[in-house]
Amino acid sequence: MKNKRGEQRFEFYLVKLEEQLLLSAKELNPALWLYNNNARTTLFMLEGLSKLYAGVHNRKRFEKLKEHFKLLEDALGAVDYYDSFGKEFSANTTIPVTITEYVQGQSREKIQRLNDILISNKWIGENAVRIKKARKKIEMADWLEPKEELKAIFNFYKSSIAELKEFMLEHAKGFTEIESQVHDIRRKLRWLSIYPQALQGVIQLNSSSIVNGQTQKYLTTEIVNSPFNQMPAPGDNPYFLLLEKNYFLALSWMIAELGKLKDNGLRILVIVEALEQTEKLTKEEATAKALNLLNYDNNMPDKILADASAVCKTFFAENNLDKLIYGITSK
Repeated sequence: MKNKRGEQRFEFYLVKLEEQLLLSAKELNPALWLYNNNARTTLFMLEGLSKLYAGVHNRKRFEKLKEHFKLLEDALGAVDYYDSFGKEFSANTTIPVTITEYVQGQSREKIQRLNDILISNKWIGENAVRIKKARKKIEMADWLEPKEELKAIFNFYKSSIAELKEFMLEHAKGFTEIESQVHDIRRKLRWLSIYPQALQGVIQLNSSSIVNGQTQKYLTTEIVNSPFNQMPAPGDNPYFLLLEKNYFLALSWMIAELGKLKDNGLRILVIVEALEQTEKLTKEEATAKALNLLNYDNNMPDKILADASAVCKTFFAENNLDKLIYGITSK
């Protein structure tokens, strides 16, 4: 009998997304409802599954699915970008009202953009067939047997890690851009922590107690106790990919640390954008004013890039990702 575990993993999140879309369609502003009800997490899981299986088999089929899920997830991400900073700035009296209003206006524009995508791409409305089409593509995939699938997932993790190491080699002299470099490597690292959640139990953490000077600095109370670092129940999967627990926690620390640095950088960039648009300043003028409004030193953009470069250089020099994968085991 053909193995359907991969199909079941997709179905788990497709049902969630379908429910969210149906509920959103009853609202005057479906996009806003989806944003406020965590649809982005559901889409991350579906995008992650599509990305992983595109690297395992039926590349064209799953790449197409990934494009559809990513389009929605990116649109929600754009809403989150402006909405989060809009809320933050509205509570900060040192940020001019014109900047806050610009950012909030961009948030509303991105919400409308998402509403347009929901209709035009047939996620909701009278012609809502996108979920049905996704199910059909998934059903027709050439699913591997459990053991072979785990070997393929193992190799996919290896190739993903190799890609990350290559990215670091390309930027060995240090990062020079927040969005295309710091944010990008964080996204690439984050997928390694999303796949276990998306795969619903087929990836587990090895409970060996590897703790040394190299890993200890990453094992903060916040990281060790984070619910995001708990693996889904193993269920009835016959085979498992084991990740070394403390190196997985080190990965989680890296994602969190880069997230803080990335946000500090994007906070500057969104104000620069607002000043360029509302006051018609040059980029240099807008950057200087943004730093002043945020009470940042003039060297803050360079410091963020330097700090991100340094923390990545250390993490990769320690070969933490090479030690992440423990191996494959069976029940």
